[in-house]
Amino acid sequence: MSRLSNMLFQLAVSAFVLFSLEAAAVQNPHAARLIQVKAGTSSKKKPEPPAPVIAPPGSDVYQAQRGDSISSVARKYLKRTKFLTSMELGEAIRAANQNRQGVFLKSGEQIIIPGILESPIVEKPVPVARDFEVRAIYLTGVMAGSDHGERIIRHWREVGGNAVVFDIKDSDGIVNIAFDHPLATGQRHYISDLPKLIRFLHSENMHAIARIAIFRDEHLVTTHPELAVKSHSTGQAWRENGKLVWTDPSNPKVQDYNIALAKFVAQSGVDEVQFDYVRFPAEGDQKDAGFSFQADNPKQQRSDVIANFLDRAYAQIHPTGVLLSLDVFGVMAWQRSVDLAHTGQDIVAMAKHCDVLSPMIYPSHFFGMDGIARPGDAPEHFIGESMERFKLITKDSGVVIRPWLQAFAWRTKTYSPKYVEVQIEVAKQKGGIGFLFWNANNDYSKPYTAMPEMRAAKGRYFRGDEVGVKSDPVAAMPAVSTAAPLVAPNTNVMSGPASSSTGSAHAAQKIWRH
Repeated sequence: MSRLSNMLFQLAVSAFVLFSLEAAAVQNPHAARLIQVKAGTSSKKKPEPPAPVIAPPGSDVYQAQRGDSISSVARKYLKRTKFLTSMELGEAIRAANQNRQGVFLKSGEQIIIPGILESPIVEKPVPVARDFEVRAIYLTGVMAGSDHGERIIRHWREVGGNAVVFDIKDSDGIVNIAFDHPLATGQRHYISDLPKLIRFLHSENMHAIARIAIFRDEHLVTTHPELAVKSHSTGQAWRENGKLVWTDPSNPKVQDYNIALAKFVAQSGVDEVQFDYVRFPAEGDQKDAGFSFQADNPKQQRSDVIANFLDRAYAQIHPTGVLLSLDVFGVMAWQRSVDLAHTGQDIVAMAKHCDVLSPMIYPSHFFGMDGIARPGDAPEHFIGESMERFKLITKDSGVVIRPWLQAFAWRTKTYSPKYVEVQIEVAKQKGGIGFLFWNANNDYSKPYTAMPEMRAAKGRYFRGDEVGVKSDPVAAMPAVSTAAPLVAPNTNVMSGPASSSTGSAHAAQKIWRH
């Protein structure tokens, strides 16, 4: 009995304690939670780590380190992705990670990197006929490889453009792409992936033109003065008006270097290679300038050197399936002996070794010509005169004349969308096929405005050829010119009256741009 009594007593005490706790919880709920938490602490498990992020096909997963930002990760991954610029990749990273906001990443955070390439892009040229109507603007290498440049390209396409000229090597000699060559020591990879840039242009149905400044190469003559034009008086590198900028166009090493660069670019998928500064220096003390061909083959002229170089270059570039175009001085349309003797740009000979000639016929550059005080304000006259002369010079050669036109306000008060329209219309009327617009700052606001109106006037300003679309046959242009007789005026195109063909007289002539 006593044992049973003890058991009943213990049960009564336990029930009393439980009842007391419930009552206390009603009066003070926090006390109950406190007791429960304390009671559960010993058995609480550590939180499970977040599930690993699984990369979708064509993506990668990156685990952020301390100090990482979306921009820095985008720059790190750019070459491995399909994206053209780091800003474009950064936006894609945000979108792939639930519209991730903010700049910096948490250490250990896992993010998806979209657009990963299985292998480097390999791009091929999109073949077009040499008389394909190009409607192009020019971009520096820095601009072509930037987000701003991408926006310019898209805008140009939207308003009716179908091509872009971009720098591979300008006259400063800096190569804007990765190029393995012992003479290509001055490189700034503003265009980080050339095939990728070309693929972007092709995706926009645009013709890709790679510009290479040939013999005016400041970096090359600075690092390799033995390749420069030589001064007869000092035996040192010759300077053009005090500037050390000219390689010797007749030096085989200089020629081979430029041909190698052109071939590399052609094999990277561009549709056209454009040679600029394919000439001898035209300013400075010409009598003091010495070239290797004068010792090796004294019977040659400068024009022979240029023609022979182009013969070799075209033989190596043409089989790759890309076009070769040449930029030439607008003044060469007048066929003056002084200009031919100094530049070596014999248009008739050059036309045999290229597909396209692009004379630089900016109206503002013809000061001192034809008795017009402000040539920049007479685009119809100078575009028409130049084009007629170039067409007559190159008659029956099969070469296409595609002019460089003025897209800047230098030496003119009338630069406007109408100015743009006049140049294009006159060039077309005089036998030009397509056009290239030059603005050193890549500001094409006036052409942007003019293009939609010209496109609406179908056939008046341009045919409207498109990459991948067969164009109508080019109408035969009349062979008879209505221009003035092909006689050189007694003026220097850049500086006024020409009194002599000597080096000292020609030194005063200012030749701009190319």
